[in-house]
Amino acid sequence: MDILNQAQTNEHLPFDRLIPALEQMFVEGCRVPLRHNHAIENAAGEQAGTLLLMPAWQPGKRLGVKTVSIFPGNQELGLPGLHSVFILYDAGTGKPLALLDGDVITSRRTAAASALAARWLSRPESSSLLVVGAGRVASLLAQAYRAVRPIGTVHVWDIHRANSTRLVQSLREAGFDAHRADDLEQAARRADIISCATLATEPLIRGQWLRPGTHLDLIGSFTPAMRESDGECFRIGTVFVDTEEAPMKSGDILEAVKEGGFTTDRIAATLQDLCRGRHPGRTGAGEITVYKAVGTALEDIAAASLAFDSHLIAASA
Repeated sequence: MDILNQAQTNEHLPFDRLIPALEQMFVEGCRVPLRHNHAIENAAGEQAGTLLLMPAWQPGKRLGVKTVSIFPGNQELGLPGLHSVFILYDAGTGKPLALLDGDVITSRRTAAASALAARWLSRPESSSLLVVGAGRVASLLAQAYRAVRPIGTVHVWDIHRANSTRLVQSLREAGFDAHRADDLEQAARRADIISCATLATEPLIRGQWLRPGTHLDLIGSFTPAMRESDGECFRIGTVFVDTEEAPMKSGDILEAVKEGGFTTDRIAATLQDLCRGRHPGRTGAGEITVYKAVGTALEDIAAASLAFDSHLIAASA
């Protein structure tokens, strides 16, 4: 069994190859059971953390499972609160093929999936991006979007100014015209694309800020208690989701429904619908589009397979 560390996993997942790999997997489809969620007790019998198991497979091809351990108390120990590992198998024999860095797979496939959706949902000439958040996923969004749109100007807003300053510097080194956004409302009103990747529990983006033609991408809010946008965004926008699980998991959607301005029958399509050509995506230059993602193990196995196959090619060269 091959082992790909963080650097190797990252090296084999460039966005210009990862985005098409995700699209192909959405076209082909795969089996994605509901994830397993287990409470892990400490020696005193109290819950110390949570273990998530996320399996997916294509019959006769590849089988994979991502394990995610979430231990909030690790902060007091100076350790990350989340660790993730992906195990890739041959789905025909069950033979283990590779162990890969799950954190890299998760962050890169998340950014790539947002960029993939934006190929149908943002205006082709979109050149300005507002990144809300400055964490692991947020740091990758500009590069992912640049693979599908002519992104040149990037503004970054984060609740912690120091974090946004660091990300801006990194983006400038990568060739972007990057700036810190101190006024979130003004930055949102100017952006062609707004992409949020936060752990917010209260709305950050307001529908009244969205000008005609804006594409709003919501990556956080993968639990009912989390929220990055207000209900007005969903009332005025054409709404798309990554999977049919999104309306059950996301606080953005659940709260918009509670407020009465949105109903789930207004969801236009899933990402798979877009990839398979069952929906055209954006239908007009002035349309406001909203994409809500909660993540899927389909994306994990697509990314892991790409990284493993690329590793084999590099090793044989």
